[in-house]
Amino acid sequence: MGDFRAIADRIAGDIASGRLRPGQQLPPQRWFARRHCIAPSTAGRVYGELVRRGLVVGEVGRGTFVRAAPEPARGRALIEAATAAPVNLELNYPVVAGQSELLGRALAPLLRADVLTEALRPAAAAGTPAAREAAARLLGLPDWRPGPDRILFAGNARQAIAAALASLVRPGGRVGVEELTYPLVKEVAGRLGIVLVPLAGDAEGGVRPDALRAAHRAAPLSALYLQPTLHNPTSVTMTDPRKQELACAVADLDIPVVEDRIWSFLHPDSRPFAAHAPSLTHVVDGLSKRVAPGLTVGLLVVPEGRAEAVGAAVRSGGWSAAGFALEAAVRWEAEGIVRRLVEEKRADAARRQAVLAEHLGGFSVRTDPRAYFAWWELPARWRADTFTAAAAAHGIAVTPGTAFAVDPHRTPDAVRLGLASAPAEELARALRTLAGVAAGGPPARTS
Repeated sequence: MGDFRAIADRIAGDIASGRLRPGQQLPPQRWFARRHCIAPSTAGRVYGELVRRGLVVGEVGRGTFVRAAPEPARGRALIEAATAAPVNLELNYPVVAGQSELLGRALAPLLRADVLTEALRPAAAAGTPAAREAAARLLGLPDWRPGPDRILFAGNARQAIAAALASLVRPGGRVGVEELTYPLVKEVAGRLGIVLVPLAGDAEGGVRPDALRAAHRAAPLSALYLQPTLHNPTSVTMTDPRKQELACAVADLDIPVVEDRIWSFLHPDSRPFAAHAPSLTHVVDGLSKRVAPGLTVGLLVVPEGRAEAVGAAVRSGGWSAAGFALEAAVRWEAEGIVRRLVEEKRADAARRQAVLAEHLGGFSVRTDPRAYFAWWELPARWRADTFTAAAAAHGIAVTPGTAFAVDPHRTPDAVRLGLASAPAEELARALRTLAGVAAGGPPARTS
């Protein structure tokens, strides 16, 4: 009866008024058709229209549910406040006591007119000799130290990822990634016209070599993007045997790798993947987590002979580092400030992990005792979208698993909890509240 859009308008009105709450399940389409005296095909068009408007989400084999909130712009879940919730466990930037004062004192010499004039000049992708030496010291480990001549700089780690991928993959090219990956990589891929190919992993962390080989046989991969150390969102670190096996596979297939090490400072014992495949691996790191997000630099360690191509991508993308930020980073490293902040943040992460264990110890939570985040596989009755809405109703923002899923048809019923940004007391209160919400169960299905 009537145009399907008019029926969709009425359902949209029920959602807007709150009569249909976020997370509630709509009836099966045949029931809906009988109730509204319309053909099943018309009911399908109504549901399709609601999906198109972003008001509901349909899951094969499970049903159709009212969305938790209007769908955010693709890939934005972790970089912009998606909610006005008082406790935001989406954003994840660690700050320790006295951090601003420590950083500020080191910046004071930069404010002299003669020094500031030089610091405000545009920075080249290759930075300065002093910056390259500082970056090599910062990134170096006992058994792996990048050569300063292979280091480039971008405005932040996200831009470094974009530059590395842009230098390796043409529009339409395929890039292998873990099945759950950093949301902004999905956004970068979309803007560059890159197709992301989810590759299966296992308990050893990262991508299985056989999955990589099978995907490459199906259609050649142009590159592989990995987070082998403290993978975001699961906190898994790839074992050394797996790194070696995967390094052999990428060497056999001649597939370049982009290794994201943004959280590796919390796990200094984890050897980089680049140590196993130095001729193919582009290492990305940065200062946003180690130091602060507001004045940061992205770091790139490129294979021999790749500096010119990647540097050109940095320039053409407008991703160059700011001269002031680069000079500040050099001073922070030289004065030992970065090292001090890293040590304090490692201790802070361990304390926050203890709070997590205290309040969510009875649930299925995957994390690492060194990590600033956790992957909560929700109790069976919950869906990620529904739980995100319930958490928001209690003033807490969490990131649904859908933000990380590469395959839209395989969305995990899990949420990622960022432990770094909220003050410790607020974090404890939020986790205690979330435990109660999870134990209480989701809203009842609407008739």
